[in-house]
Amino acid sequence: MIKRCVFGLAFGLWGAHALADDLASQGKIVFMEAAQPACSICHTLSDAGATGEIGPNLDELAPSQEQVRNAVKGGVGLMPAFGDTLTEEQIKAVAHYVASITGGGP
Repeated sequence: MIKRCVFGLAFGLWGAHALADDLASQGKIVFMEAAQPACSICHTLSDAGATGEIGPNLDELAPSQEQVRNAVKGGVGLMPAFGDTLTEEQIKAVAHYVASITGGGP
């Protein structure tokens, strides 16, 4: 019984990690390609090889997932809103990607 519980816990943690990796991969695609214009045009984010200078340097800003979601949905300053052009899943993915890569947190 205990072996099954430990195996189930380990498998559950591995599964959660795999899902997070998949979400980050999807978010990188949104950052690089799916958003139009692409986030990489305006923002610097080393993991994505992006060196944009119009918007904030995301490596330095290290925004939280909530900050990224709000900015992507509604826009900020010169940044356009993507709430009508990206799905909720795409917004969640790019927020997870940026926050996890920069250490911005949830």
